[in-house]
Amino acid sequence: MKIITWNCNGAFRKKFDRLLYYQADIHIIQECENPTESKHGDYQTWAENYLWTGDTKNKGLGVFAKPEIKLEKLDWTNNFNNYTVKHFLPCKVNNEFDLLAIWTHRNNSPNFGYIGQLWKYLQINKDKLKGALIIGDFNSNAIWDEWDRWWNHSDVVKELKEIGIESIYHKLTGEQHGKESIPTLYFQRKIARPYHIDYIFGPEKLIELTKKFEIGPAEKWLNLSDHMPIFYEIETTKL
Repeated sequence: MKIITWNCNGAFRKKFDRLLYYQADIHIIQECENPTESKHGDYQTWAENYLWTGDTKNKGLGVFAKPEIKLEKLDWTNNFNNYTVKHFLPCKVNNEFDLLAIWTHRNNSPNFGYIGQLWKYLQINKDKLKGALIIGDFNSNAIWDEWDRWWNHSDVVKELKEIGIESIYHKLTGEQHGKESIPTLYFQRKIARPYHIDYIFGPEKLIELTKKFEIGPAEKWLNLSDHMPIFYEIETTKL
């Protein structure tokens, strides 16, 4: 199974065709339009099997699958002490594994923005996340850890590891969080400002089935988005 995650930086209706060559089974796209409310016919036709969430019709989080793949939205809570975290989109794929698509936000929270949103989501759904793939734009890296917070990037990585889920990039490369050699974001599309903030986390069982893990190069994708797509392939016949 081929999976792509990409923050497309908006206007996905004009960009989705750039991904067709890879023939991915599942696309996890941040900052994309809601196909139902789009007036772009080709985009609607392509997006015939999808799940989507967002605050506006023009910019949300989508999971798009080939027609033959079964996507079942899971009823996991986004409510943490009467506060709604965003954006998280959990689903079951072909009754084989759970997938949590992510696009974290500041969400008007001065303290729990971005990685704090994922930390809160983890506290209320940790029992469901065991064995799941967690994929998307975390808007976070260990370089931004703050000493007086218990919901830093490193804290989230530690909590996920405690339930058997780790970053596939870091497992395959042996690199440490905060010391990544391949960026996934070029801030303001400037080559001189590279960061690694997009991830795929998974359990050891799925990591062992990895056939491909590749981050798109800037020379090919920077004209379309500040984020680089991640291409991931797993051998699902052995699940």
